[in-house]
Amino acid sequence: MLLPDWRPAKLPQPNTIKGHSVRLLAINVERDAESLFEAANGVNADSHQWDYLHCGPFNHIDEMKTWLSTCAESKDPLFFTVIDQQTGLAIGVLSFLAITPEHGSIEIGHVWFSARMQRSTKSTETIYLLAKQAFEELGYRRLEWKCNNLNQRSKEAAHRFGFSAEGLFRQHRVFKGQSRDTAWFSMLDHEWPLQRKVFETWLNPANFDAEGRQKRTMQEIRVNLLSALA
Repeated sequence: MLLPDWRPAKLPQPNTIKGHSVRLLAINVERDAESLFEAANGVNADSHQWDYLHCGPFNHIDEMKTWLSTCAESKDPLFFTVIDQQTGLAIGVLSFLAITPEHGSIEIGHVWFSARMQRSTKSTETIYLLAKQAFEELGYRRLEWKCNNLNQRSKEAAHRFGFSAEGLFRQHRVFKGQSRDTAWFSMLDHEWPLQRKVFETWLNPANFDAEGRQKRTMQEIRVNLLSALA
């Protein structure tokens, strides 16, 4: 396919990205460390939250601060802290990485959502905000999602968010003393308008009952939208 009018995408910047339930900020160690450490080690913390991440677990706040300092200095990956709009507390971290503006490709990864985010509108809105930033503000044509093939939760999330499976890179990494096969997913710029509608329809307060339970899943919304286009 020829791309006669192609222009390289823009480099992402550590600017504030505002949503309804969350906002994404550049990492600030002094602001974020205490609340992130508490979220990682609180009574409701997920005991398996670090199984497939290169970082953690953090048994002391100084370890968390060292990691956050490294993240704050990095440009690729470019890390963001997820801030809860209601409480003002840091509740997660994620990044843009594999940033190749000349080819228009970028990845969302290093996703650590504490128990305060998981299976909530906050986690879904966070991915929506970064995807929207990548496609609409920065001009990327390919958004990637990669994970350890054993990480079933991450693979399910990729499908839920509308990424398409592309295959498996076998023996792709040596990770925490184990051989890692990497599952690859992508979303393309021409697919984004539909996926954006799925995100926005699901996130709409009208999609939740008085107890906060979803009325339709993202996949149900996606199927309905695709049927309307057929």
